[in-house]
Amino acid sequence: MPVRTASRFCWLVRVGLLVKVSIFYSFIFFFSLVSQQAHAGDDCAIATAHPEATAAGCKVLRNGGNAFDAAIAVTAALSVVEPYSSGLGGGGFYLLHVADSDRDVFIDAREVAPERVSESMYLNAAGKAVPQRSREGPLAAAIPGIPAAIKHLSKYYAKLPVAFDLQPAIMLARNGFSVDPRYVRAVGWVEKRIRKFALAERIFFNQGEPYKVGEILRQPELAETLEVMAEDLDSFYHGEIAEEMVNHVISSGGNWTRKDLQNYEVKEREAVNIDFSGAKIITAPLPSSGGLVMAQVFNILEDWSYYNHDNIARSHLMVEAMRRGYNDRARFMGDPGFSNAPVKQLMSLEYARKRGQSISLDSATDSDSLPTVFDLSLEGEETTHFSIVDDDGNRVAATLSINGPFGSGMVAGNTGILLNNHMDDFSIGIGSGNAYELVGNRANGIEPGKRPLSSMSPTFVESEKGVLAIGTPGGSRIISMVMLSILEYLDPIDVDPSAVVSLARYHHQYLPDRVQVEPNGFDEAWIFELRRKGHDVQVYHRKWGNMQAVHCDVSQTKCSVLNDPRGLAGVVF
Repeated sequence: MPVRTASRFCWLVRVGLLVKVSIFYSFIFFFSLVSQQAHAGDDCAIATAHPEATAAGCKVLRNGGNAFDAAIAVTAALSVVEPYSSGLGGGGFYLLHVADSDRDVFIDAREVAPERVSESMYLNAAGKAVPQRSREGPLAAAIPGIPAAIKHLSKYYAKLPVAFDLQPAIMLARNGFSVDPRYVRAVGWVEKRIRKFALAERIFFNQGEPYKVGEILRQPELAETLEVMAEDLDSFYHGEIAEEMVNHVISSGGNWTRKDLQNYEVKEREAVNIDFSGAKIITAPLPSSGGLVMAQVFNILEDWSYYNHDNIARSHLMVEAMRRGYNDRARFMGDPGFSNAPVKQLMSLEYARKRGQSISLDSATDSDSLPTVFDLSLEGEETTHFSIVDDDGNRVAATLSINGPFGSGMVAGNTGILLNNHMDDFSIGIGSGNAYELVGNRANGIEPGKRPLSSMSPTFVESEKGVLAIGTPGGSRIISMVMLSILEYLDPIDVDPSAVVSLARYHHQYLPDRVQVEPNGFDEAWIFELRRKGHDVQVYHRKWGNMQAVHCDVSQTKCSVLNDPRGLAGVVF
């Protein structure tokens, strides 16, 4: 929480808040006892990357909440237990299906660039990008969107008071949680970054040393911030939390203003709808590139009768379709409020047919032969995803992120909020290097109030096999991972739905011109045949993603939680 002076006024305000919170939680305790009796036998169709987040979502479902209440609870809990992946200082996308009106809603809670930015802010005197400026510290942080998403979900879609939905996260932050191997691994990747910032080091290290598996991590400042948000959600953008964050960012050399926070708003957008192989795919629109890339890829594969080919030909066609989809991503895509991507054209079957005409079943396309772009942009991998289906048929697929592991590394004063480094998702300079080697253009250039392009792709699939809510972290590979899982799920051969989260993954993103492959996922014959067609196949040293899905049968009376074996298995409580 923001530092308070020792004035009598502030003391009285704090006492009043504590009394109100105490009264409220006394009510919640009673409500919980009653509701648990009514719902104790229900299963929870919630897939998250962490058992504590799953438990938080289940708690609100069993106490009369709906999928949107559970989404709030899971979002807040993940901000506590996965600080390396998401949090109140980050952003994300929520894909909702509202059962009583049978409609799909896409909530864009992506971060926005502060007003005091410029295209050259990350360049040196020679005009070359200085990557650390956009990846660490106060200049790396865009204005967060997650708290606004919580408010939006609570106001328009949830059933319970937001204070109840936030209660599990408050308790996790205050009482602590057991550190797991993923946390330890994430700290190891960016230990030097965290140590540069005293507040972050104090919170995320144990008396100056990295936490060990099994040790308890407590975040009392974050608990206090969540308590204030439970009392007044506007405090993040308009109140004492906002004041503390802006003051700390400015004093640290950043460029935030109170106006940046006051002007932030989530946007409801129309989801992208794709017809493929008799199924309906509902997914993310711009500023996510996922929907448009998927539309082009699936349209190309449909035109090529994908399921009529053998495994090698399918993989080759998929690589070639991804190559073209990511090429158009780099050429055209950005925040729709600032750039005019030809959305209808990119989604049309006619355009896909034209793009797919240059594909040969016998040989790989040289990416240099495709339309060129010059600017490079970065997307981080430390992201999280969850999927939820409730008893009424409401659905949520949400992908959240602070970009790189532990974001910018900077905690915003005494709020306990770790800030993102999503400014690095913009095209920060011509010829600049990046971690994921994605290419972009001026459509994704830095501008005040603009949202950086993203690959986060929360998705629903509706078919004769049932309903699938799915998504994953994974940086630039998110889109390809989701597409491969959908292709597996819709295979005419009867496929076990659990396979969609565990299957081996490969990826092509136009540039660099290579097929990236997970280790131990494909046999030598598969690799040989792709190389024989001219693909540069490179096997990577570690696996990707942490996919979380919920699958319901056609009647939507039986749902299965599907947790990626690459991550911590979510638990149904």
